[in-house]
Amino acid sequence: MSKTLHVNLHRLAVATNIGLVVMLGVAILLGITVSGYFHILTVVLLLLNALNFYYRRVQQDHTILRNFGILGQSRYLIESLGPELRQYLIANDTEERPFNRNERAQVYSKAKNLDSTASFGSLLNFDNSEIKIRHSMFPSSLDGLTPFSVTFGEARGVAHPYTIRKPIMISAMSYGALGCNAVRALARGAHMAGIPMNTGEGGFPKYHLMEEADLIFQLGTAKYGARRDDGTLDPAKLKAIAAEPQVKMIEIKFSQGAKPGKGGLLPKEKITAEIAELRGIPRDRDAISPRHHAECTDIPSTVAFIGYIQSLVDIPVGIKLCIGSIVEFRQLVLEMKQQNTVPDWITIDGSEGGTGAAPRAFMDRVGVPLYPALHQVHRILTEERLRDRTRLIASGKLVVPSRQFIAFTLGADAIFTARGFLLALGCIQALQCSSNTCPTGITTHAPNLQHGIVPAAKAPRIQNYVDNTVHDLEELLAASGKTCLSQLSINDLYIPSDASIAPFLDQTATSR
Repeated sequence: MSKTLHVNLHRLAVATNIGLVVMLGVAILLGITVSGYFHILTVVLLLLNALNFYYRRVQQDHTILRNFGILGQSRYLIESLGPELRQYLIANDTEERPFNRNERAQVYSKAKNLDSTASFGSLLNFDNSEIKIRHSMFPSSLDGLTPFSVTFGEARGVAHPYTIRKPIMISAMSYGALGCNAVRALARGAHMAGIPMNTGEGGFPKYHLMEEADLIFQLGTAKYGARRDDGTLDPAKLKAIAAEPQVKMIEIKFSQGAKPGKGGLLPKEKITAEIAELRGIPRDRDAISPRHHAECTDIPSTVAFIGYIQSLVDIPVGIKLCIGSIVEFRQLVLEMKQQNTVPDWITIDGSEGGTGAAPRAFMDRVGVPLYPALHQVHRILTEERLRDRTRLIASGKLVVPSRQFIAFTLGADAIFTARGFLLALGCIQALQCSSNTCPTGITTHAPNLQHGIVPAAKAPRIQNYVDNTVHDLEELLAASGKTCLSQLSINDLYIPSDASIAPFLDQTATSR
């Protein structure tokens, strides 16, 4: 019977360790008897032997290095290169996560204003498990489409409502999660594209304000930029931020899709002196936001807090949350009716949403994915007759037009995307967002890495991504036979019974 061939690493390590010593002896001998130039090799081998001795006899933290010496170091080297090897050499165009090469290529081509057509058919599955968009036998004319327009705050009669003219916006990313050059490039691109940018929960939006973009100020659970020392809201600080001409709306963040039930996290490696000052935090520890707002201990106090923020400012105020319990959300809606307090919009962040740093258990297993959550929220608001008093924004892995279009059929009025704009900026999905070593200079504060981002050169890519994405959305809308996104419903989707989302969807059209 044949045996499986395998490498005896212990014997190989012993041979390597002995070989290093033997080669050092040979190099010394050759340097003495043949030529002094061999002592260059002597020095190299001497250093390798010293490093090998340190790994095997001195350090005590790494078992692999202690058992296998310098040979064990190759294991860590290969492990560190693993993502790159899979990304560029092994994985096919539809395998990678969170975004495969096909999806990233779509964003890159749009950002660079390149042709994104493909040949020879789709690479996706057609196995009764994927949602597809239904087209009409009688497509609409692109010239006949109704120009997109959504106004926030109009139903509540705020003094300064805000209208967007394009259906996608830059989702919440703070200065802290991003470096200053990345923030400025995104903000400048947002201004050029005519869309707003969410500041994220990073405190006073210093770099966001530099590029004249319309801003949505996010008030997270830590209330950076608008907090008292005890963690509660400082109304004077919030009013001052809301008075900034570029700040058009305020979003109260209750939870985030990538880590619902846990507050924001900024690793201490990314906390510069400036970030510490803007947020009012120390630099010697990770910045961890509370799990919930100090003022919000139950559903009635949560709705009352929304109403209090609305009473402080004269611009639209919305909320952001990841759905956990549909029953709990209905209770929230009923309390909104009871207190006659309705947010000007609700951002539904799917559990597939991204983040700069979160525990793997939360990213993988907590929260409801976007599509079923969005559909249920739209249904509940409609049933409780509040749908016409608020707007719905969808967020969570919506980087390509087809996924965005599906969100519109499930009830969304507009789209937030963060990672779509990061890819447009040049992100290569290196997955180093939390380590301050982002190779593209986007999620780092290291000056030598940030140097790679020139806002003036990158901003047009943001505008291109917006314009080309909107164009594709219009093409899909025309193909469906509709003339505006608000006409879409779940009936415009083909949802096979085997699709993972099917059990969560009532496939009866719900009008807006």
